[in-house]
This record gives sequence, structure tokens and C-alpha cells, in this order.
Amino acid sequence: MGDSRRHRGPHPLDEQLFSKEAIPTLQEAVSDLSWLRTRGYAEASSIKLVGDKYQLRGRQRVAVGRCACSDSARDDRAAKQRQPATMTGRPLVIDGLNVITTIEVALAGGVLLMGRDACIRDMARFHGNYRLVQETERAVAILVDLVESMKPAEVMVYIDRPVSNSGRVAEIIRKTAAAKGSSLDAVTADRVDETLKTSTAVVATADSAILDRCGDWINLARLAIEGHAAELDPLWLLDLS
Repeated sequence: MGDSRRHRGPHPLDEQLFSKEAIPTLQEAVSDLSWLRTRGYAEASSIKLVGDKYQLRGRQRVAVGRCACSDSARDDRAAKQRQPATMTGRPLVIDGLNVITTIEVALAGGVLLMGRDACIRDMARFHGNYRLVQETERAVAILVDLVESMKPAEVMVYIDRPVSNSGRVAEIIRKTAAAKGSSLDAVTADRVDETLKTSTAVVATADSAILDRCGDWINLARLAIEGHAAELDPLWLLDLS
């Protein structure tokens, strides 16, 4: 099991909370919560109702919340999703911590979730504190290589400035890109979510709030994980869609 001080690996209870036996219940919970979201029920009460119905623990409720979405959100996100072959010559902006953290979790053998919108999300929670881990540099290298293979016109990675170690992450990204001959750049910024929601570039994120407001987007974390299946095997990916 991953050392939480050095890796972004599994939580001590994850083997129990996300066991093979728990998956059908979690899938039903995602379906129920998606039904409630489709009909506009209040978010907090909907999660409580579903969580209580299935007697879910805290991390299970978080997982269900991250995988569920309304029918309209699922359809809208699918309509705006772009594939790597369409990225040549287009500008790209990346939700840095959102994408990098998911790749870190994959590298560390942590729990990953396939949501109803086909995004892969992780279970990491920062609360303003981001800690560099042993997988950070490798995750960044995977990200840079993938972006370069798509040949976008320009790339900017945004890192949330208020989050601890944001400057160090941005510097790792810039140094990695420079070493690989990439023009990809990284900056720290306030209100990254709002910047991405209004950007005219293609947006790389799995953040639901951004996906529901931005224009075209690309499923970058999932592409990175699927493109490194051998390195990441065995991958702890739960399809709760």
C-alpha cells in the first residue's frame, strides 16, 4: 500500500470500500443520484438521500458524487468532447492539478473512477494543500509527451496559485517541457476555474463545474492513462457509469 507521505496511493480503507462486492451498490447509487440531478433536485439533499439509502461511507459518497451527472450534462459534455486527431493547430489550456493528480494516482496504484460522462477521476482531496509525491515528475513527463503528440498550436498549463507548492509544480512542468523541446508553458494563477470556463481554447479537465461551462474539451487524463496501460498495470479503475 502506498505511503501517503510519498505517494498518492490508496487510502487504508479503500480495499473494503471499493471491493468487487461493493461495485454493484455504488453503480446503483450513481444511477439514482444521476436520476435526481436530471430532475433538478437539490445537490446536498440528493447525495444524503442516496448515501443513506445505500448506507455509504464518506469516501463512497464522494466517489458516487464524482461519477454521477444529469442526462443533459452527460449529453452536452459528449457533444463538446474533442479527440487527439482534431487538436493539430488548435490552442489548448490545461487544468494542471486536475490532470496531473489523476495520472499520479494511476501511477501510485490508487483508486480511479470512470464516471457517467466517460471521464476518469481520482479520489484525491487537497483543501488547498498539494504535496509533491514521487510520481509527480513522471506524471508531468507523461502529460508533456501526450500533449506534444497532438501538435496543438500553443499550450498553457494553469496551476491554482492559492494551492501550496503551486509554484514548484509549475517549475517542474516548465523544466520538463524545456528538456523535451516542447513549447508547453505553465503559470500559477488565481481563479483558474473561471479562466478555463471562459477560454476559447480547447480545455483539458475532468472538473464537472468547468465541463458544464467551457466550450470544447479533451479527456486528457483518460488519454494519458489509456496510453500507458502497460506501465500502469494493474490499474485500479472502477467503472461506476
